[in-house]
Amino acid sequence: MFKTFTIRLGSELVTIDRPQIMGIVNMTPDSFYAPSRNGNEGELSRRIASMVEDGADMLDIGGYSSRPGAAEVSVEEEWRRVGTALKVARREAPQIPVSVDTFRSEIARRAVMEFGPIIVNDISGGNLDGEMWQVVATLGVPYVVMHMRGTPATMQSLTDYTDVTAEVIADLSRRVRQLRLMGVADVIVDPGFGFSKTLAQNYELFHNLGLFGQTLEAPVLVGISRKSMISRLLGIESADTLAGTITLNTLALSQGASILRVHDVREAAQSLKVWQAVSCPDSL
Repeated sequence: MFKTFTIRLGSELVTIDRPQIMGIVNMTPDSFYAPSRNGNEGELSRRIASMVEDGADMLDIGGYSSRPGAAEVSVEEEWRRVGTALKVARREAPQIPVSVDTFRSEIARRAVMEFGPIIVNDISGGNLDGEMWQVVATLGVPYVVMHMRGTPATMQSLTDYTDVTAEVIADLSRRVRQLRLMGVADVIVDPGFGFSKTLAQNYELFHNLGLFGQTLEAPVLVGISRKSMISRLLGIESADTLAGTITLNTLALSQGASILRVHDVREAAQSLKVWQAVSCPDSL
């Protein structure tokens, strides 16, 4: 079941007393899920406003596609994309906590310096930028540490686990411990569904999702929205994976997920409301 936690955003200590819906604000032109791509600033404003209206508790802004085979993006181009979205998000939804999906410490630093406290969501868990952890500790911002082997280009060749659940938990446990020793107070863990895992390993990991929060004593972010672990299992395109996404998100809530990172905010928020009614009918 869900466990209340807190995160510090600047001078504000935010208490999270229910699972959060994190809406994906995609600033890349080559993301695996085409409808999530944003074009001009007007389109971006409408999308963010719609996400907030639909029930987003957080926004996750990314400017570097992590899909296998994605094009390399320079630091300046990533910042142009991320900075544009941050400006719009602060204007359209100043009350909503914002996460920046980046593995580069320079992007994290610039985001905080120019737009104030954010959450840093690092798909590499610190592997791709040796300065990331120190920067996060110095900035004093919450940090999402995700499990991934290698890089987006090589990750799917690095799936030789003996016990995927035990090895992912052990890896994240080591990282969480090191981060806390460095002074990162608010650590959120992400098992990394779809990153350096086979189809079967993704589902084995999901089957054991409840172990992550219990073992690591940290909030758990689940990002399975429209991923290939759904489309490949069902033999469909990512555009047709909404039902599978809703199913997995609801199951994730039942296993104690703290944050659902999603493309489809309205449907996720509805699923959360139904799950809450089933879990606590006395609250109706």
